[in-house]
Amino acid sequence: MTYAGGMEPIRLACVRYLNTAPLIEGLEKVQGLQLVPAVPSVIADMVHRGEADLGLCSVVDCVGLPGDARGGLTLVPAGMIGCDGPTLTVRVFSTVPFERVTTLHADTDSHTSVILAQVVLARRFGVRPRVIGFDARERMPLEGEAGASVEESWPETVLLIGDKVVTDCPPAERYPYQLDLGEEWKKLTGLPFAYAVWMCRAEDAGSQKVRTAAALLDRHRRHNLGRLEWVIARRVGASRWPEDEARRYLGELLRFEVGERERLAVAEFLGAARELGLVAEREVVWAG
Repeated sequence: MTYAGGMEPIRLACVRYLNTAPLIEGLEKVQGLQLVPAVPSVIADMVHRGEADLGLCSVVDCVGLPGDARGGLTLVPAGMIGCDGPTLTVRVFSTVPFERVTTLHADTDSHTSVILAQVVLARRFGVRPRVIGFDARERMPLEGEAGASVEESWPETVLLIGDKVVTDCPPAERYPYQLDLGEEWKKLTGLPFAYAVWMCRAEDAGSQKVRTAAALLDRHRRHNLGRLEWVIARRVGASRWPEDEARRYLGELLRFEVGERERLAVAEFLGAARELGLVAEREVVWAG
């Protein structure tokens, strides 16, 4: 399989979570495409530096954070990771009621999820907790808790994202209070949510390479959603997900197509984040 044009290879930066499978499964076989695996929090930097032509970027990267002088990225509506209700894998766990939360230890993998947590906590519970980065993979005892067990080392309130919410979930008995952020956003706004969307540099948005990539990604996403059972069977073993849960996650909970409601949701979310001073004052730009 190949693409037309005879141009240099198109480099796509993306994550390898189960939720990206409908977008990227099989792309490694397309001649002229190069998949560049990365964690979500570094993909925007790769696109800005020219290390990738397109990236599946955290949605806040289309405007950037306050003080970011590089400018935002252009959204390419060829696919997304989103939801229209519960997400399952973007979750806040707390030992105390949410109106009493003062500190949020946040999984550093996704800028958007960290900001969404702050928007939800502010709007629903009237709290603005201090945010502290937390490496959920290491799960090392926190400073001052050197003698704590692994369970006790989990912080008072923590945001986790991705497969680890299912495959390496924190102890339920420690966290009687939990929020699914996709579900909470839906309750607040009635809208779906977009966590990550394909993006490119603004100066490349009209290029032949980006137009070709967008058409290919759109077609490939539709193809994979039409063979979703095959995609799940192929990826579920390596993901460590229970097969039934993976089928529900990809087939029922997540959304992958960017439509008008998803564009409205991006604007609503970034507007809410801007009111709290969490993102830069920049216009949202869509390619095409």
